[in-house]
Amino acid sequence: MEYNIADLFESVVDVVPDREALVYLDRPGTGAEHRLTYAELDAAANRVGHHLIDSGIRPGEHLGLHLYNGVEYLQTVLGCLKARIVPVNVNYRYVEEELVYLYRDADLVALVFDAEFTDRVAAALPRVEKLRHLVRVGTPPPGAAEVPATAFTDAEVTGSPERGFPRRSGDDQFIIYTGGTTGMPKGVMWRQEDLFFSGLGGGAPTGEPVGKPQEIAERVAAGSAGITFFPTPPLMHGTSTLTAFIGFNFGQRVVLHRKFAAEEVLRTIEKEKVTSISLVGDAMLRPLIDALDGPMKGTDCSSVFSVSSSGAIMSDTVRRQFRAHLPNAMLLNNFGSSESGFNGTATEDSGPERGFRIRVNSRTQVVDPATREPVAVGEVGRVAQCGHVPLGYYNDPAKTAETFFEKDGERWVLLGDMATVDEEGVVTVLGRGSQCINTGGEKVYPEEVEQALKSHPDVYDALVAGVPDVKWGNHVAAVVQLREGAPRPSLEDLQSYCRTHLAGYKIPRQMVITQTIRRSPSGKADYRWAREVAVSADQ
Repeated sequence: MEYNIADLFESVVDVVPDREALVYLDRPGTGAEHRLTYAELDAAANRVGHHLIDSGIRPGEHLGLHLYNGVEYLQTVLGCLKARIVPVNVNYRYVEEELVYLYRDADLVALVFDAEFTDRVAAALPRVEKLRHLVRVGTPPPGAAEVPATAFTDAEVTGSPERGFPRRSGDDQFIIYTGGTTGMPKGVMWRQEDLFFSGLGGGAPTGEPVGKPQEIAERVAAGSAGITFFPTPPLMHGTSTLTAFIGFNFGQRVVLHRKFAAEEVLRTIEKEKVTSISLVGDAMLRPLIDALDGPMKGTDCSSVFSVSSSGAIMSDTVRRQFRAHLPNAMLLNNFGSSESGFNGTATEDSGPERGFRIRVNSRTQVVDPATREPVAVGEVGRVAQCGHVPLGYYNDPAKTAETFFEKDGERWVLLGDMATVDEEGVVTVLGRGSQCINTGGEKVYPEEVEQALKSHPDVYDALVAGVPDVKWGNHVAAVVQLREGAPRPSLEDLQSYCRTHLAGYKIPRQMVITQTIRRSPSGKADYRWAREVAVSADQ
């Protein structure tokens, strides 16, 4: 038995078949919920896998998941892995042109999509020649375009609930498309064995990775239920799907909502006794705090022992506010990417004054991007990781050659994050090199300035971008969302405040107040939008 994610899942099913595996709450409080044991989820995934095989989808071919969160998402991922079909996530916010690009770039031959997206799928379909099998979840809205799709319920009925799949391998692939903040989306190609160790912690993200595949089931059989994982961001972002599979590898329970809504999240935490929550930065943590301060005051969240963030930072100020409600919960700022999996966790002293400081794992270094050699203490380089790394970017050999390299007989991935390292090996992440602002010859990383801005008591959220400047080349511009009812600060007020945290050249020279900061559904920054807003306001 190799480190294949479907094999490992089945090994867990075999030792705890009657344990609850997945709880889906479409609208908490309405009674609309779906609960599956491990045996039931296994059979449901088998049905999807067999339906796909019976429909002519072959091992190694690619299937897109154009879905909101739900049982169908994880059921389809598992069905694909069982049948050796490669699952590919699709950003459900994409419109026609973006969908055509992704469907074609990923060489999708099959697609499972939510009925709500029927018109978008119909518009893209004529231009995606390889896409030959569609499965629709739910009922199309009135007046929706005609799409030649099989209803998901029919696919379940026709597919066998038994296993009976061909032998699988640790080389079977799993592709995660990453949108990033610049350029077109790229498909990160993972061998499942590499993803198991880098993205799923080798079966034990907080302990020793397993030494053999059988240990997953052995550990589950020797343990007991009691942990409930709650990935609140969309499953279309790799972190949430990986969080769910971490839960499955532990033989524990995973809870899902269709979409993130702070009050409903808190109701579910109380009702289901959630123990571990994953989210994306302040954009998700702040609404939870506001709800606990307001309409959800008194909600019992005492079951929560960890809250982890990936993809965006929980700022120091927001963490302090949340701890006032849940003083015993661990708040973890995790660092990683679609190309590396998990790299490390922020130190407790991370914040506006000291920066985003990470204790990285043994496979992570800060290297000179030109020589690929480790940088000296205090020098700026790029974060890199060796060992269990992806095969590259699908359909993009040029970008693969830029990002992945061989050194001393090991394969490495060079991430876009700039960083320094200190004498103790603690890495301070400065930000994405692609977002770096060059102002008067000095480099400014937006995340550093955003941390300082968000520690201001009147600032609810902020993004920072560079705006062309005749004198400085670019100047630092802050797009700011204020707290409800907060007085409007002057630019001088914010500048004075930031000077207590930042060097002078990093201080914003422009401020734009906006009603809402635009972020992705998972809470990731939309820097294109921020730059457009700042440039328009400067004209």
